[in-house]
Amino acid sequence: MNFVKFHSQGNDFILIDGLKEEVDLPPHLIHHLCRRRFGVGADGVLLLLPSRVADFRMRIYNADGSEAEMCGNGIRCLGKYVYDHGLIDRLALTVDTGAGIKCLKLALREGRADRITVNMGMPVFEKSRIPMAGERGEAIQEGIPIDNLTLKITALSMGNPHCVLFVDEVASAPVEKLGPLLENSRFFPQRTNVEFVSVLQRDELEVRVWERGVGETLACGTGACAAAVASTRSNFADRKVVVHLPGGDLEVDWQEDGYVYLTGPVVEIYQGMVLEEWLLQQYEED
Repeated sequence: MNFVKFHSQGNDFILIDGLKEEVDLPPHLIHHLCRRRFGVGADGVLLLLPSRVADFRMRIYNADGSEAEMCGNGIRCLGKYVYDHGLIDRLALTVDTGAGIKCLKLALREGRADRITVNMGMPVFEKSRIPMAGERGEAIQEGIPIDNLTLKITALSMGNPHCVLFVDEVASAPVEKLGPLLENSRFFPQRTNVEFVSVLQRDELEVRVWERGVGETLACGTGACAAAVASTRSNFADRKVVVHLPGGDLEVDWQEDGYVYLTGPVVEIYQGMVLEEWLLQQYEED
């Protein structure tokens, strides 16, 4: 099985081209592929497929094998792949995802896709659509009980569920403790991503992300968007911000028409092939 390895600000992915070969990706195989040192190693797997309603279709899998609805960095990696590998010759394209059709715009550097912008759609705050348990309405700086604590959170969907906490210092935030507790909380029936956000200035945020089904990652596209949108809704930040993540910076612009745009660099690292013997071994063990 052939693959291409990408990253955006340290958020890394294994991309498999389902246009070229038939691919069977059961959850246990995805988990083994994403295991660092034992497999290829990645935060997730991207599967490129044909689409009847867009230029391409993307399926995104978390490192634990579960399927996600959307991935802001992953879809931008896919955009670079289809352009650099000659599958499209336009600088604008559409991708069908579990969160709907997304539009991408590519900026080139020396003839190759470099910085990519994706229209992430409109954020959703209604609890039932995130989904978040509880009374109908929105959770904007709402207190919820977690592990004998009452945490003020802002919940929203960027095509996938997010839970945002504002902290004084991101570096000392209890990400490893509160991340999994919130991810698996009864308040989020489909689990959730968790963002720990410090507002540095009205146009500058510092963020750490605990990703659903992955753990803490160096960057997260939907997480950066959720952090930016939650900061704006809470009147802590302006609509256009730079989001500093451990792996690097992403730009988020929540425009007046309600659409959120995510921009950042994408890097192809290498191309490789997973040996058939290794694949068979994983099937035998599971």
